[in-house]
Amino acid sequence: MMESKTKRHERLDRGIRVRTTGLYGLLSYREISYLVIPRLVLIVGLLILPLLITNEYWEKVICLTMVNAMLALVFDFLAEFVGLICLGGALFVGVGAYMTALFNNLLHLPVAISILLATVGGGIFCTVLLLPCLPLRGIYFAIVTFIYPLLAARIINALDVLGGTTGLFGLTGFPNIWFDQYIIITGSLISLFAIRRLVGQDVGLVLRGIRDNDQAIRACGMNIIVYKAMAVFIGSGIGCFVGAYIAHLYQWAGLSLFALDFSIMPIAASIVGGLGTLAGPMLGAIFLTPLSELLRTFGGLRITLYAFVLVCFVLFRTEGILNYAQRKYHQFERWIEV
Repeated sequence: MMESKTKRHERLDRGIRVRTTGLYGLLSYREISYLVIPRLVLIVGLLILPLLITNEYWEKVICLTMVNAMLALVFDFLAEFVGLICLGGALFVGVGAYMTALFNNLLHLPVAISILLATVGGGIFCTVLLLPCLPLRGIYFAIVTFIYPLLAARIINALDVLGGTTGLFGLTGFPNIWFDQYIIITGSLISLFAIRRLVGQDVGLVLRGIRDNDQAIRACGMNIIVYKAMAVFIGSGIGCFVGAYIAHLYQWAGLSLFALDFSIMPIAASIVGGLGTLAGPMLGAIFLTPLSELLRTFGGLRITLYAFVLVCFVLFRTEGILNYAQRKYHQFERWIEV
């Protein structure tokens, strides 16, 4: 009688990424293309997306998608590379929006200068505001950053400043829809590759050390508060740029820009896209934001279906979209006899 053979699934690493990352001058064209193609797919895909979408409503959805993508990038950077779980995305957006409104409305500065000043000035303001909280870790830092945007909205409403509940109108808009889309797409790509470059340098190693064991970094004679403040300034600067962009996109800055949607969406996008990958949370936002718009046709069931999708990702694809895709891309599988 013939004995039945048992087979099992074997997964093998292709090895190219391990052997060649960072050594592009020594690679063959095949290995260069292996490493570069995934990046080109992301860059080219985002750049040609406005050319494929001609519906006015969905053109605005593209803008909102990239807004959420940049906020998700900030959340992932601070949480996974610095150890600061920041729920203050709405704070960054609101501060950036109101600052550019003041520069553009009161001082009558051009849009480009207003956004630049709001990005840098808002980053400094948010960093100073969060400076007393930097010694905190984990849930304590998260709670404080979660409260700040709620507090800012209540102060503006109670004191009736900065337009009160009405907000500030009459901001200068962008020239056309093409500019609307490409400025935020370009900003998101620059932010992604700049932060990837940063975390790959020595300073990125220090930031990860602070995340894992801040006492060891302090014992080396480094001031961890300075490094945390630098990371917060980078993250809040990107968030303030997003807020300034939204203000000029809608030509208005108001209390709704402190809404918790700008704090919660980055978390959901990071979970769906893959924490710790930087590009993953952006892909999560690119998936979730259009999905949220498509589900509007279901009316009251929209939130239920949206929550169901998120639960499915948490339960069945915990690693996230990008981690799963990377594993499939860098490895191949075969059946072998046992």
